[in-house]
Amino acid sequence: MAGLRLGPLLRYVDGSSATVWIETSRPCTAEVRCADGTHGEARTFQVAGHHYALVPVTGLRPGTASTYEVRLDGTPVWPLPDSPFPPSEIRTPDGNGLRVAFGSCRWAAPPAHEADPVGPDALDTLAARIAADPAATRPDVLLLLGDQVYADETSDATRHWLAARRDLTEPPGDQVADYEEYTRLYYESWLDPEVRWLLSTVPSCMIFDDHDVIDDWNTSASWLADMRATPWWRERLLSGLVSYWVHQHLGNLSPAELAADPLYAAVRASADATDLLRAHASLADKDPSAVRWSYRRDFGRVRVVMVDTRAARVLEEGSRSMLHPAEERWLREQVLDAPGSYDHLLIGTSLPWLLPHLVHDAEAWNAALCRGERGGRWARFGEDLRRRADLEHWAAFPASFEALAGLVAEAGSGERAPATVCVLSGDVHHAYVAEPSWPAGSGPGSRVLQLTCSPVHNSIPLSIRLGFRFGWSGVGRALGRWFARHGRGERPSIDWRRTGGPWFGNQLMTLTLRGRSARLRLDQARASRNGRPRLETVTEYELAPDTSPSMTQPR
Repeated sequence: MAGLRLGPLLRYVDGSSATVWIETSRPCTAEVRCADGTHGEARTFQVAGHHYALVPVTGLRPGTASTYEVRLDGTPVWPLPDSPFPPSEIRTPDGNGLRVAFGSCRWAAPPAHEADPVGPDALDTLAARIAADPAATRPDVLLLLGDQVYADETSDATRHWLAARRDLTEPPGDQVADYEEYTRLYYESWLDPEVRWLLSTVPSCMIFDDHDVIDDWNTSASWLADMRATPWWRERLLSGLVSYWVHQHLGNLSPAELAADPLYAAVRASADATDLLRAHASLADKDPSAVRWSYRRDFGRVRVVMVDTRAARVLEEGSRSMLHPAEERWLREQVLDAPGSYDHLLIGTSLPWLLPHLVHDAEAWNAALCRGERGGRWARFGEDLRRRADLEHWAAFPASFEALAGLVAEAGSGERAPATVCVLSGDVHHAYVAEPSWPAGSGPGSRVLQLTCSPVHNSIPLSIRLGFRFGWSGVGRALGRWFARHGRGERPSIDWRRTGGPWFGNQLMTLTLRGRSARLRLDQARASRNGRPRLETVTEYELAPDTSPSMTQPR
């Protein structure tokens, strides 16, 4: 009899359909049955000895909520027997607003009987809040902006499991090496009881960042050459991309996109899709323009564009770019499509666009050194520093930084411009709000914001706290200007200021978007005296008032 190994994860949801992702113990037919009579089923597909299904559920009605169960070959397997959580639900949007919770960087929480060295997990505490009052307000969608698993920083339990499988004195040591070891990371992360239930009842959108493969993935051309020269890198990369396609990317797609995807059709038709997916991953590594990991979701009058800022890079020093030209064109098309059709634009990029001024200037200076502005000796120093100090955000790709600034301004200009354009990011293990400004007369009419939230559950060293606070300071900004002069680079065409934070802790941000109004809330996971961690609201304020005629008359 087939059993449920992982999931269910509620992934795509719109007004009439949803997809539910699962892993099973053997080949079977997976079925999702909703209490309102709607249902869907799918046959599992196989990858490297594992069995998965993405079950489409159709016939849903907008603005409704229905509990559901999962059956394998007709046998109920979810909800789990004696579950302490309420039944999982599929809630369809009603078009009257959207609540988006987001964050990044989540180490798997340790088992309940073990001490947590980095404090309470924000996803665990969100699950507890929702479970305690299922009828209360909850996120409509959860955006996970990278580092869903850590292939290069494994837990004690995983290291013991790896040691029983192979010799850890051989590279890559206690990092994951292949697909089977990646599945261990997802089990460790997504079988956490609170997170498992949360992901079964709140839809999620995901994108990778570096630790999903390796720290500072695709930092530079020379970094990549060094990695490709190691005996273990190719297997690590292919396994990372295949596991990402299976566990994360597939659920980002709508039923219509899945139906039109020839790779998904071939995977489902194959007795074993391992070689198909490894070939797909190999193509993605060889030609960044051949495979797209970015995607777009429209939630009523809110547009979300999730951008791949890792695999889509151009790394050659003479033409370095955060996005391959084809990817940059795609981003422009998605952002500028159907002007006036959305009130809020959210651009999800794992790496922050606007950083503390000192950090931005240091990265731009380093980019100038690496491309040879100060000669060969400085270029070699710059490359070494780039790797040691993780200098590879948008600021390290100055042309891409400016291109994004121009696109944001274009999207936010004109009579039909959205109320807000928000760049959502994580990565830097703290949270803040930054607001750009353009030279007089050239800026957009929309309110533009960089909203950065990280980590969901990870360490926050003192060096990060001190460094980023100093980076926003006046002294830090003056030091940054010195870096800029030394690098002989052009100054950014825009300026920006921090308008919130920095906040340090395990945390989530939530945007509430209704009409043309926008509110932001930051919640942090805090320990409590009764031993039950909780989410505590640190700040909440209005980003944009509602001035939309759509609230009183049709557009």
